[in-house]
Parts: sequence; C-alpha cells; structure tokens
Amino acid sequence: MKISARNIFEGNISALTSGPVSAEVEIITAGGDKLVGTITQGSVASLGLAVGKPVVALIKASNVMVMTDGSGVKLSARNCLAGTVKKLLQGPVSAEVIIALPGGAEVFASITRDATNELGIKEGGPATAVIKASSVIIGVKS
Repeated sequence: MKISARNIFEGNISALTSGPVSAEVEIITAGGDKLVGTITQGSVASLGLAVGKPVVALIKASNVMVMTDGSGVKLSARNCLAGTVKKLLQGPVSAEVIIALPGGAEVFASITRDATNELGIKEGGPATAVIKASSVIIGVKS
C-alpha cells in the first residue's frame, strides 16, 4: 500500500464500542501504544471489524497537534501519545516534528514554524502527539 499519510500504525482491535451512528475502535499497536478512532457503523460492517482483528490506523501529519506541557490540562482528544522529539525539520513557514514513542513507533506532525518556537520544541525534548479520534482512519488488509 502506498499512501500519503505519514503515520501508519499496525495493531489489533482491543475494544469496539458501538453507538447508533458511530463506533469507537480501540487499537493496541505492535509497540503497545493505544489509539482510538471513531468511524461509522457502515465502515465497521464493511471492514468486518471485531475485537482481535488486525487493522491499520492512518493519520495525516497535518492532523497531529503537538503539546510540550500538558500539566493540569484535560483534553477532549482521545489520543495523547507522549514521547521525545527525535527530529525537527524547520522550513520558512512550517515544520515537521517527529516524536519517538517509548514502544519504538514514530509520530509525524506538520505544524507551523511559529508554533515550534512558541512551544520551545527541541530535538531530544519531551513532546506529546495529540490526535482527535475522528482523524484516525482505519483500514484492513485484504
């Protein structure tokens, strides 16, 4: 599969909570990270999703927010993946931040250059990737 999404996580469904319109899909990645995505019931059915099924979670880098100090902050975003800034590549307008997670995975974020300066993002420093559940696309291998 070739795709433009920079974040591709393989894992297994650990929980599936159904609602009248949408479902919440919890995935445990190979590195032990937990991701939560919300998708339609139609997608659950067409993909044949069930607990234990292997899936792929896709997230565009532009849908990843970066937080450097979350002390005392509660967020509605279901996915907060804490790690260390592995690489910071700055352009004149935007920057790419690569956050290494403890389980070995990497999260790519595309944010503004001003945000990297305001947040004090530095290679080797702590950072958390913040991803809304609605930004997680779930796929299965055929």
